[in-house]
Amino acid sequence: MIGFVVVAVVGALSFAAVNFYGVKRLDTGTPLMQEIAAAIQDGADAFITHEYKVILGIASIIAVLLGVVVSWYTGVAFILGAFMSASAGWVGMKIATLSNVRVSNRARETGSLGQTLQVAFRGGSVMGLSVGGFALLGLGLIYVVFGLLMGQTSVDGLVIEINWIGINFIPFTMTVSGYALGCSIIAMFDRVGGGIYTKAADMGADLVGKTEAHIPEDDPRNPATIADNVGDNVGDVAGLGADLLESYVGSLISSVVLAAYMYYTTSQAPQPMSESLVGKLITYPIMFASIGVVACMVGILVLLLKKASDRPHRELNVSTWLSAILTVIGTGVLTWVLFRDETFTPILGFSLGALSPWFAAILGIVSGIVIGQIAEHFTSYDYKPTQKIAAASRQGTALTITQGLAVGMKSVFFPILMLAVAVIGANAIAGLYGVAMAAIGMLSFVVATVSVDTYGPIADNAGGISEMSKLDPHVREITDELDSVGNTTAAIGKGFAIGSAALAALSLFASYLYSQAGPENVHGAYELLLDMINPLTLAGGLIGAALPYLFSGILVEAVANAARKMVDEVRRQFQADPGILTGDSKPDYRLCIEISSAGALAEMKGPALIAVLTPLLTGFLLGPDFVGGLLIGTTLSAVMLALFTANAGGAWDNGKKYIENGHHGGKGSEAHSAGVVGDTVGDPLKDTVGPSLDILIKIMAVVSLIAVSVFQEYNLLSFLGGLFG
Repeated sequence: MIGFVVVAVVGALSFAAVNFYGVKRLDTGTPLMQEIAAAIQDGADAFITHEYKVILGIASIIAVLLGVVVSWYTGVAFILGAFMSASAGWVGMKIATLSNVRVSNRARETGSLGQTLQVAFRGGSVMGLSVGGFALLGLGLIYVVFGLLMGQTSVDGLVIEINWIGINFIPFTMTVSGYALGCSIIAMFDRVGGGIYTKAADMGADLVGKTEAHIPEDDPRNPATIADNVGDNVGDVAGLGADLLESYVGSLISSVVLAAYMYYTTSQAPQPMSESLVGKLITYPIMFASIGVVACMVGILVLLLKKASDRPHRELNVSTWLSAILTVIGTGVLTWVLFRDETFTPILGFSLGALSPWFAAILGIVSGIVIGQIAEHFTSYDYKPTQKIAAASRQGTALTITQGLAVGMKSVFFPILMLAVAVIGANAIAGLYGVAMAAIGMLSFVVATVSVDTYGPIADNAGGISEMSKLDPHVREITDELDSVGNTTAAIGKGFAIGSAALAALSLFASYLYSQAGPENVHGAYELLLDMINPLTLAGGLIGAALPYLFSGILVEAVANAARKMVDEVRRQFQADPGILTGDSKPDYRLCIEISSAGALAEMKGPALIAVLTPLLTGFLLGPDFVGGLLIGTTLSAVMLALFTANAGGAWDNGKKYIENGHHGGKGSEAHSAGVVGDTVGDPLKDTVGPSLDILIKIMAVVSLIAVSVFQEYNLLSFLGGLFG
């Protein structure tokens, strides 16, 4: 196991370093391009530094509480997870701010779409490789230090431990849960803070610049343009990286925790799990992920070394598909070698023998691809749903919004249907462990998908720099083509993240039910039961279903508050100095950057605290049955809402781009103005709300899993019941 992880981690981080410095050595273009790029870098650095200072204070409090209330190693693992997630986000932001100007300059120098794509993708690959490398580096340390050296993954270690206040848990499950929670907390702050920042700036720039002043996107006369470009890096890159790393880790630990609890609760059953088998089930996910990372390195290398064509979508698909195919082959060999000599207890539900977990993972990969294709159908302007939004814009803004809502709502059903098929199929093939493996399968080539996702914001930033630097219009045409493909790939990536979140949450929920089994439950197969007609469970389900709407409303309002200030500031500058619009005066970019930063830093704490505190408060008040219902309600509601917001927002964005490409009157037409408004409505949905909801699901599941052994023993309802008996 250690060899697999070492090869993957060293290879991924070394490859990331090579690509990082390879991009950094490229020419940065004209002095004006360098000046604009430096302003974007300074703004991004300043924001992420302030953001991480805020996070450090909150994370320190959580780590201390975990260390005192649960165990010291849970607190240490939490810090390690937070550090790995923060590192990936910081590296991603750094490479994005270095790549943007170099992408723009490559387009300026060569006029080649293919060569420009390779520079943008090289920058994006640094983020992808960092996500895989840092995630596995942290998990590898957890396995070696706590699992092997401290004996937590040995059979003698997979037992219930009772801590100083009388709560019980399996040590290794608590360690990996702490690591996952650390990753999740950083992801939540990065996604929420970065999302508020970028969308406030984007909306302010569009609403005043495009629809009122009728100046082009990223025009240097617009005071909000630098803030908008900074936002692409802190929200769509740093936030994306932390988000996908968290999803990746969440899916991996869900299977590990489940295997440990299944072993413990069936240890005295007539046909218990063998010691050899449980050891393999615990190490299999991280070995599976390591092979996926190596496969993605090959897929990335192929695109970077070949002569790229002028068809970016095709080139990116080749890289992603190659990564996926190599992952499937490599993990198939791993699975057969690892499990071929094992005898499987019926409790596991491995219906296809040694290859059962692999088949379940393949089902996850297939369902993820199908969900991605559905997302592409509803969000790409190559297909009718988005084209209908663009056509509706000819009749005004109201119909643009209405048609976009319809597209978003219709886009939810088929991905959910695919998820249902994946859950039923994976469970039939390999039981609940198979469901967890389906989630891992979806994200097994996450390095490739994050690389593709990250290249989009880099290309978008490159377009902004080319516009502000007054480069030849052909340069902007190249970057816009890359950006358009990036919007579609981002929607596909969100589909993978949301789908894997649903599957991982189901596995974590099963672990939540298992974790309520005390030492008295080892004499037979522990039965997973949650009574849905129990008033407490039903009430929890209702509250849980409503929670994502409250959470989303807070996020949208936060974006709106910051965007409102941004709009006022841009209007004020235009009115106070008419020379800005004539090009005789320079706008004050700094004030707009400060507005976005202040809005994001002030508003990002509330949503994160909702995710952490809701299961804790309700658990200590009403007990584990209520929290069980809460998790079910939140998961179901959040998955639907996340798909709707991600796809509706992506469709509005590409509908606007379809008009800008010369359809329905093109830029400057009434249809274009309506499309811009539709895009701004979709901005906080697709880039703030949607990505944050899948993190909400997993934070609540992991927090509940960690805390259930506490509030199972200590909750107000049980206390009052005993008091008044």
